[in-house]
Amino acid sequence: MNKPSLLSRLNGLVSHETWASLIGMIYLALIVNLLLVVACLPMVVLLVTTDPAYSWPLLAVAAPLAAPGIAAAFRAFREHGDGARTGAGLGPIRAFFAGLRDTWRRALLIGTAVTAVIVVLLVDVRMLSNTAAAVITVPLLGVLALVAIAAGLVALVAVAEVPTARLRDVVRASLYLSLRRWYLTAVSLAALAAQLAVFATAPALGVGLTASAALFFAWTNSRYTLRPVLDLDEKATAQA
Repeated sequence: MNKPSLLSRLNGLVSHETWASLIGMIYLALIVNLLLVVACLPMVVLLVTTDPAYSWPLLAVAAPLAAPGIAAAFRAFREHGDGARTGAGLGPIRAFFAGLRDTWRRALLIGTAVTAVIVVLLVDVRMLSNTAAAVITVPLLGVLALVAIAAGLVALVAVAEVPTARLRDVVRASLYLSLRRWYLTAVSLAALAAQLAVFATAPALGVGLTASAALFFAWTNSRYTLRPVLDLDEKATAQA
């Protein structure tokens, strides 16, 4: 009697729905990675071909252009989750382009604002690093830069979730909630830092595989951070 193959054993242990979910996640990751590279191409090219220490002015110009692609990736993640729950979500490609269409203006403004704040803070760090007050001011400015990045990340998730929300409300809620739920913010920033480390050591791996995983992790945390606001939106929609 022939023994069952390893694949047959796996099929017996894992349900068809689990296989479909796993394949769907792999497809989502690959498609989002590919579309992110296209949407963030100026930033990716500069990071791969130049030394950031010298090309930071160009990176400062290119960074806001990457924000709409990141918001579109968050929209693709949301639609994938909706599809898994209800079967009504858009596919990754359609969801990504829908995210670009619905959020690119707000995402570009958010990216520009965060980049401007970080550039100002980094210039201040450079100017104050050799002064007697550097022991206090440099760490403080570094914390402010992290707060700006965290609030920007949560804001991009917010506009991906509610594209019609007023930008002023999005920024206010994102800043407040990212500080209030600092533990989730810290985990999201750690995931992005790990992605930067992977990209620095293996750019192909960082661009082709791990970027969507890091952003998915940050999206999950940031979406939970926004639960108080999103729950209010859901209640308002239900009452309407």
